[in-house]
Amino acid sequence: MVRAFIMVKTAAGKSEGLLATIRDIEGIEEAHIVAGQYDIIAEAVSDEVYDLMHNVATEIRDIDGVAGTKTYICLA
Repeated sequence: MVRAFIMVKTAAGKSEGLLATIRDIEGIEEAHIVAGQYDIIAEAVSDEVYDLMHNVATEIRDIDGVAGTKTYICLA
């Protein structure tokens, strides 16, 4: 099992509207609006690193209103 945290930067004023969309993506266990450089943090799980990066992270980046993402794979 692979776990990762995906930091999401959104367009101005879009965080609340995008939160439910991100939470509905298969593989996302939790997502929260946060203060700081990024607007949303999502916790994702998958069986393989490739699946997580390709399916989960790519789906988030493709959502209208998402300005960018940064993914951190958990090592332990």
